[in-house]
Amino acid sequence: MKTIKINFVDFWPDIIKTDNYFYNLLKEYYLVVIDTNNPEILFFSLFGKEHLKYNCKKIFFTGENIRPNFLSCDFAFSFDYNKRKNHFRLPLYSLYIDDHKKKDTIEIVKSKEKLKEIWSKKSKFCSMVVSNPRAKFRIEFFKRLSKIRQVDSGGGVLNNVEGKVKDKLSFINDYKFVIAFENEIHNGYTTEKIIEPIFKDCIPIYWGNKLVNRDFNPNRFINYHDFESEEDLFNKLIEIENNPDLALNIISQPIFSINRLKYSEERIAVYNCINQLFLSNKKPVSRRFLGKLYYLNIKLCSILKSLKKKFKL
Repeated sequence: MKTIKINFVDFWPDIIKTDNYFYNLLKEYYLVVIDTNNPEILFFSLFGKEHLKYNCKKIFFTGENIRPNFLSCDFAFSFDYNKRKNHFRLPLYSLYIDDHKKKDTIEIVKSKEKLKEIWSKKSKFCSMVVSNPRAKFRIEFFKRLSKIRQVDSGGGVLNNVEGKVKDKLSFINDYKFVIAFENEIHNGYTTEKIIEPIFKDCIPIYWGNKLVNRDFNPNRFINYHDFESEEDLFNKLIEIENNPDLALNIISQPIFSINRLKYSEERIAVYNCINQLFLSNKKPVSRRFLGKLYYLNIKLCSILKSLKKKFKL
């Protein structure tokens, strides 16, 4: 088995370099070595600038609503729809499928008898677990829905359950509905918020990506954008709450759109993108003229910022 040297920088703080989507995928084909000094491929995200220290081939990944900068990377995985040869659409929720080890079960529909039993045990109406206080539309929706029925917040925002919950999936398990609003609206921008309630056989109330039906079966969730008013949406929630058969029809639906790549096919496509870059003889972007100019500009800006701070300019 051929060896590949990789590293991960500028990701979220709790990333495990030897147990994540990209590492686990590559180890099926390579002997994967984490090399913090001279990796052959560097995976990086947006939470820092450590990637600037490296001159190897670089792959950018984002789960946030930002565009890749192709002067800083050789390839990018994001949620965007575009036709660039050095980009592949890999929404954040795909990593959660992998992370929660659902690849063998998530596309298998449970029997209606089992789902009926699961739904009957859901004793609470609706929940939300979020930590971003700047998503004002989501916050206001929570407050408006709370006037209709009790909505429990287990996150850092509007918490009303005596502190942040340690395990989101365990917390939402008892609820019929889960507020699954994205932080922002952008076509293609779909995170873990819609799929985590599905993991626990809840019904997501989704707001965000207006093209979400390309990924998920529209009959498996409540789409805010489908309603002419919030009053209509609230009435629908109450109707479902009072009609177990209607709820059962929703949670028994296939999860994904028929047009979406199957999980296994998506993983193969992602591997092919990485492998093609690894085998390519093309010079890394950081060693090309425009890439060098970009990195030089970033470093100069950083130096100027430090000088201004030091001399209080």
